[in-house]
Amino acid sequence: MKAFLIDRYAKGVALRLGEVPEPELRESDVLVEIHAASVNLLDAKIRDGEFKLILPYRLPLVLGNDVAGLVVRVGSKVRRFKPGDEVYARPSQDRIGTFAELIAMNEADVAMKPKNLTMEEAASVPLVALTAWQVLVERARLKKGQKVLIHAGSGGVGTIAIQLAKHIGATVATTTSTANVDLVRSLGADVVVDYKKDDFEKALQGYDVVLNSLGKDTLEKSLRVLKPGGKLISISGPPDPEFARQNGSGWLLQQVMRLLSFGIRRKSKRHRVSYSFLFVTANGGQLEQITSLIEAGAVRPVMDRVFPFDKANEALAYVETGRAKGKVVISVK
Repeated sequence: MKAFLIDRYAKGVALRLGEVPEPELRESDVLVEIHAASVNLLDAKIRDGEFKLILPYRLPLVLGNDVAGLVVRVGSKVRRFKPGDEVYARPSQDRIGTFAELIAMNEADVAMKPKNLTMEEAASVPLVALTAWQVLVERARLKKGQKVLIHAGSGGVGTIAIQLAKHIGATVATTTSTANVDLVRSLGADVVVDYKKDDFEKALQGYDVVLNSLGKDTLEKSLRVLKPGGKLISISGPPDPEFARQNGSGWLLQQVMRLLSFGIRRKSKRHRVSYSFLFVTANGGQLEQITSLIEAGAVRPVMDRVFPFDKANEALAYVETGRAKGKVVISVK
């Protein structure tokens, strides 16, 4: 089958279009014919080698962390899906590879595609929606009436997180550029800080939760908007010792992550708030709950552009500019 892959870790290197064997189908797997795959900054970071310590992939590696498609075959122990089902998923981190014609995934990671979305729209959802869910619902336990700051509101995670937080009943603040103020307001943001004109840490205070997806400066400034007991949850790092333990990292790697996050953890204590790092995991059950929200109209995907399969490199380069509103998708079939 055709697939886009990397042969070595290197910053900015082009993905290679090549032929690879069809994936092996295990007894609890579904084999999915890929109709669409979305492109994430995570793909660029994996290619660049930024995650090689915590995600030890065997090269060559097929990239891609989001999929929507058609079940074509199922393993002997699969009970929830059958050939012909339209599904979507974020494959587990050790079995990525959606920039291809087929993928095999454990049925526990897969959910039925929302009926009111196209394959391209559905492919844009899993990684970012699971990230928003795992930060706001699972980790932060966000409640009605609480205040949450979601950075980069016009990005892939931000566009879904704003809607999810509003659905929960929280007051939502977000940061964005002048060009995207109307977009984030239309998604439900109550307070919009245009970072080209204002400093969010001066404009906001008394927040319960911050979802950070940006760099070190934003991370540290975010401490100042939280009230005592608040939670700063970052999806862009640095990884903390708790993540290292959950990831099954060895003692040495746990110490490395302890050092990497030492500064922000110390500053968090000083502000009487908590810091944690979240790396999104595959979860078909959570995706089913997200499907219900999408079919009920509480959450809608925001898509920027759809590229044909042979333009995967252009799609990845576009995502890396940081200018996409919502998600960028590759149409495979």
